[in-house]
Amino acid sequence: MSAKKILAVASGGGHWIQLMRLRPAFEGCEVVYISTHEGYQKQVNGSVFYAVTDANRWNKLKLIKMAFEVFRVVSREKPDLIISTGAAPGLLAIVWGKLTGSKTIWLDSIANVERISMSGRLAKPLANVHLTQWKELADVNSTLFKGNVIS
Repeated sequence: MSAKKILAVASGGGHWIQLMRLRPAFEGCEVVYISTHEGYQKQVNGSVFYAVTDANRWNKLKLIKMAFEVFRVVSREKPDLIISTGAAPGLLAIVWGKLTGSKTIWLDSIANVERISMSGRLAKPLANVHLTQWKELADVNSTLFKGNVIS
């Protein structure tokens, strides 16, 4: 039996740092990464890495371009599991994963102290597992708290 393939997705900065903190959980799996900064590739040497257009909700054309780029990766890689710490590329990967049959996990950024992020709220009905890093933001049936990746 071959190793499970994980597609790990995060935009830059804190989202990427939090994703990198999850790497021990990926042991024994084939991991493919997506981010918005090509320079991050050197942090995951030995793994497949895709850089996609950096976009957010204020730049609709770039967001559409990113959506197609993420779709191409999901279609090409056919991951068993997609995990994201946010934001836009992760949400798009969760959407495409839901449509293509991958299991999905959304881990909302620890920076979202008072409420789940906008991307996290959009991912919530699509993700198989929806996690927060703040106990106060968890709700019993849909958003779970299992700890945090940065303390």
